[in-house]
Amino acid sequence: MTSSAEHTSDRPEGTAAADAGDVPARRGRVRARRAAVMAVPAAAVAAGLAILTAEGALGVQFAISGMPFTVTATELNGTGFAQFGGLDEMAEGSPNAGDTGGQVLVVTSVIKDATLSKLCQSVDLGGTNLIIRAGEGAAKVRASDLTTDSTELTGDAAFKNIEIGNDASTLNKAGPKGRGPKGVFSQQSDTVHIANLRQTNYATTAGVFKLPGLKLGFSGSGC
Repeated sequence: MTSSAEHTSDRPEGTAAADAGDVPARRGRVRARRAAVMAVPAAAVAAGLAILTAEGALGVQFAISGMPFTVTATELNGTGFAQFGGLDEMAEGSPNAGDTGGQVLVVTSVIKDATLSKLCQSVDLGGTNLIIRAGEGAAKVRASDLTTDSTELTGDAAFKNIEIGNDASTLNKAGPKGRGPKGVFSQQSDTVHIANLRQTNYATTAGVFKLPGLKLGFSGSGC
């Protein structure tokens, strides 16, 4: 909010197998790129995901700004839930890159159909915060194919029929958008309920996003 990898020994150069040429040298590098997203140090994960991104195994939907934003909701309910590791990329030369190399290691959460109560989203612009609020009345915020790329997520969560440890490429509960790259650790469930949701996000997408009672403004404090 950890992945399986094919386990085949990489023999040092000069062994009988290497001399025979029966295992191309490139196979060792390919296996390394299937590193577990949550089970190895973050630096190694970022390196592996960067390679996957460069090869097109991870689909980058857009270049992120590199400015994190906060999302809160008193309650989130969803059907068709999936979660796996990912890597977001900033635009080349982004002033927000810092020492990250323009990349942010994230956890991608996908919900096929979601409702949220009292949604608040804020981004710190330096001295002031841009805030969006919606769903504060009887009508709830509704989203389909909701995808969030997060570095932090907290709340009180409950799942129905959860599966933990799937290969991300085999996920099927959240639809096509709920499948990740092959070899990456993931989890999925029929439903998800999170009370007192709080996320630090770098990207959000949705097929449909309905925001009843939308309010946009500026404030000295965020959500």
